[in-house]
Amino acid sequence: MTVQLFIPCFVDQLFPDTAFNMIKVLEKAGCTVKYNPAQTCCGQPAFNSGFLDDARAVCSKFLSDFEPDLPIVAPSASCVGFVRNYYSKLFDNSAQHHRVQALRNQIFEFSEFLVQQLGVTELGARLPGKATYHDSCAGLRECRIKEEPRRLLMNVAGLELTELSDVETCCGFGGAFAVKFESISIGMGEQKVENALATGADYLISTDLSCLMHLQGYIDGRGAPIRTMHLADVLASGW
Repeated sequence: MTVQLFIPCFVDQLFPDTAFNMIKVLEKAGCTVKYNPAQTCCGQPAFNSGFLDDARAVCSKFLSDFEPDLPIVAPSASCVGFVRNYYSKLFDNSAQHHRVQALRNQIFEFSEFLVQQLGVTELGARLPGKATYHDSCAGLRECRIKEEPRRLLMNVAGLELTELSDVETCCGFGGAFAVKFESISIGMGEQKVENALATGADYLISTDLSCLMHLQGYIDGRGAPIRTMHLADVLASGW
């Protein structure tokens, strides 16, 4: 299967290794991966800040950067959820309406694509240790992803998966929320990390690097003995 790769702007700038690991995993799963280097942002930051005209301009570019007849795979449930759930609001009754509908049906979060579209749950990954999984708000509530990443993690050799308390509670990042409500955001991050530490896990894993970036900041400040990892980095380990 030929797939298009969407790499969110912050992943491109801050976590490029995760993008390369996602390509590695998709190719092992039998996919031919296409990447359009002209791609930029999905438009979510501007939309969430209330700049709808600016968001519409960025989203229009996204619509032109991808082909509507090929799957689009991204390492971010947040970006996927935005395209699926909010593009229709920006382009309602516009000339872009049909293209929006087509792309909404073709964009997938990484674990969702592997499990639901390819039927793949085992990739030969190996990572010794104990891990716990964080459900991002976008993954859980906007993309309806729950079991897919867990099924993939349960097939990683040497990795013991355990659930943390209040697993469906927000980590406190929320994009601009972390800037506007810093103290609340830090408190929520603290709660998430402390719950992860209580499991004895070596790794805190998620589908969203935005959450993990926030949590790693608290972990580093506290000097806590746990490491955040994106699911793609886990699945690319050991082979």
